[in-house]
Order: sequence, then C-alpha cells, then structure tokens
Amino acid sequence: MRWLQEVRRFRASTVSRRLSVVAGFHRTCVIDGILEHSPADHVRRPNVPPQSPTLGSSHPQFEALLSAARASADPNDFAMLGLLGLRIFEATSADIDDLGEEHGRRVLRVIGEGNRIVLMPLPPAVGGAIDHATCDRTSGPILLNTRGTRMGRHAATRRLRRLAAQSVVRLPRTHPHMLRHTVVTTMLDAGVDLRDVQIAARHADPRTTMRYDRARSNRDRHPDHILAAYMACGT
Repeated sequence: MRWLQEVRRFRASTVSRRLSVVAGFHRTCVIDGILEHSPADHVRRPNVPPQSPTLGSSHPQFEALLSAARASADPNDFAMLGLLGLRIFEATSADIDDLGEEHGRRVLRVIGEGNRIVLMPLPPAVGGAIDHATCDRTSGPILLNTRGTRMGRHAATRRLRRLAAQSVVRLPRTHPHMLRHTVVTTMLDAGVDLRDVQIAARHADPRTTMRYDRARSNRDRHPDHILAAYMACGT
C-alpha cells in the first residue's frame, strides 16, 4: 500500500478501490476452498476523505458548456452532453438499436457497471440531440468520431476540452467524469431528493452521492439561512 501511495502517488480512494478488489478475490478463493485464509484480511486500507476530490462545474459554467455544444458544427458534441449523467463507457458504447419506447416515453438502453441493464428516459432536448447526431442512420453507434467510427473515451475527452476552450465562461480542466459529476451535483442543487439522484446516477451506495454533494462548498444552501428566515418570520 505504501508503494502505491508514495511511489505511484495514487490517491487514497484509488488505493482503497484496488485493495478492495484484491480482498474480494482472496475472499472468493477462501469460499471456494482454494485458500485456507485470505492474506488480505489484515491489510489496512488508507482513510478515504468524505469529500470527492473532483469538483463539478457551477451552474453558469455548465450552461456555457452546453451552449458551446449547441453552437458546434458537429452534432455529436451536444449529444455527448445529453444531461443523462452517463459514465463515458456507457455513452460511447450506446448504439442506435438501444433506442426504444417504454410506456409512451423514449428511452435508452444502457449497460452499466456489472453488466446491469437500465432504461434511461430521454428528455425531449436529449432525444432531439440524439436524433440530430444519428441523422438518417438506422444502426451502429450513436456517437461518432471525426473519422465516422465509434467515438472512444480519448476522443470524447478531446472534444469536451475543445468545447470548454470555446466556451464564453472560463472552465477548469474538463474530463468526462467531471461532466457526470456536474450533472449529479446540479440535480442536487436543483432540489432533487438525494434518493432520486442516487437512482438516476445508479450509485449502489447513497454515500457516493453524498460525496458528490459535499464536493462543492455551496453556502447558499446552508441550513443557517433556513433557520434565520424561520426566526425572522416568527418575530
């Protein structure tokens, strides 16, 4: 563990995740009778801070990024920023055949972590962006790169940073996970219930969603304001 942190300079959360995989593997070996005991049982994991090190963009920054994507000549840019909060591998692996309808609403079939299949509802703006990106195509990937093939993670990152550079608002160094982080945090800022945000983001643990919420020091939502307004009404 010390080698991972001091030599490879991995963050505590990365080291903890990797040790979790190792511990789970050896635990399975013990259950299957391959090992008598797990050598990872007494390995101490680093303390992971409750706040996520990734900061989502603010509402004006997110709006500026969406505006730059709408103004882009490439229809794939706005489709990539579809307000669904997809993980980058989920967005780039989505095919036209994954589009459908459920109870009269357009949905996108998404294969997430652990090969879990979910149907994501498509808001009208997102559905329109996808239709614009797919145009007359009836099969194949939804998102294409400049060569007309399936967009990959690196191509998506380059496009995102190019849009950030074209934005009228200064944006920090952008990457796909930061965009997902921004979508989740914006939902919370909009007043969506934590449980509903957890379901939308498909987080297995609500504490993951709470880490996203704590990542931005939003003093406008501090309970002190509600208390002060309540006491002012009472007097």
